[in-house]
This record gives sequence, C-alpha cells and structure tokens, in this order.
Amino acid sequence: MTTAAELVGESVPGNRGIWVGIFCVLVEFLLLFCVYFIAKAHHPAAFERGPDQLATVAGVTITLLLLTSGYCMVKAVAAIRRDARRATLRWVLAALLLGLGYPCVKFFEIRWNVAHGIDGAAGIFYTVYYYLTLNHLVHVSWGLLGLAWVATRTALGVYSSRDYSGLEAAAMYWHSTDVLWLIIFPFFYVLR
Repeated sequence: MTTAAELVGESVPGNRGIWVGIFCVLVEFLLLFCVYFIAKAHHPAAFERGPDQLATVAGVTITLLLLTSGYCMVKAVAAIRRDARRATLRWVLAALLLGLGYPCVKFFEIRWNVAHGIDGAAGIFYTVYYYLTLNHLVHVSWGLLGLAWVATRTALGVYSSRDYSGLEAAAMYWHSTDVLWLIIFPFFYVLR
C-alpha cells in the first residue's frame, strides 16, 4: 500500500504541460459533444437514420487501430522503464504505424461517403459527424507527429529509465485521443 509520504514524492506522469494541453482538448470536445446533443435533440429523426448510411466497418477499424496503437505505447513506456531502448523503439514505431492507419481508413471512408452522396451538406447529422470526426483527426495528426518525434528521440538514445517524461507525455496525449474516439464512435456509428 502506498503511503501519503510516498505519494508526495511521486511526479506527475509525463509533464505538467501535456496535462494542460489534454485538459484544453477535453474542454474543446466537451463543447463539441454539447453541440452533438443539442443537434440531436432538435433533429431526432436525422440522428436516428444517420448511422444507417455510414460504413460501420470503418469506425470499428479505426477503433481497433487506435486501441492497439495505445497498447503499443503502454508497452513502450514499460520498456523504457527497464532501459530496454530497442524494445521501446519497436513499440513506439508499432504505435506510429498503427496510428497512421487511422488517416488512411478515414480517407477511404470519406471517399466512400462522398461517392454515396454523404457530404457535409447531406443533413445536420452528417454536418456534425464531419465536424466532430475531422476535428478528432486533426488531434490524432498532432499525436502522430508527437509519436514520430519521440520515436526519433528514442532512436537517438535520449530517453532512459531515469528520464522518459517526453515519451510518457506523448503516450498520455495519445491515450486521450483514444478515449475521445471511444466516445465519438458510438455517437455516430452505433447510437440511434
């Protein structure tokens, strides 16, 4: 059992700056989720029919890619805590490659949507869908840049078991994008 004295000596995972950034992202998406619920309350029929037109397999694939990528970052942090630098690099690169699958799937999903007449002007459900999911994609893109940065620094031997706050900060941000997607996914692909 951890005592209060031990807790005082522990540091914040990652760094304080990343937690401020994560807090800002969560507030931003909280406001977007409010827009979702307001639009749904005013247009319930559109939100009931909307998910039927989307490719659920794309949403499921994105979910699996993000979760497995997040798992790889957990393993990367565990590896650097053991000073296993090669393993850390492999896990970060795996996380990055899996994460890159998200924009690829999104590209083909949007292409499929547009081919089936589902664009931002197709109705309120799709306007909210594009706005929220593309906003999430922007944040994922920043996360991918962060993963590329920590992969480079890991390859250069910057991190060790005594100093890996940058790697941990990237992992924390990456997990926050996972959590947001786990909220977004049912909103547009599952719930009626």
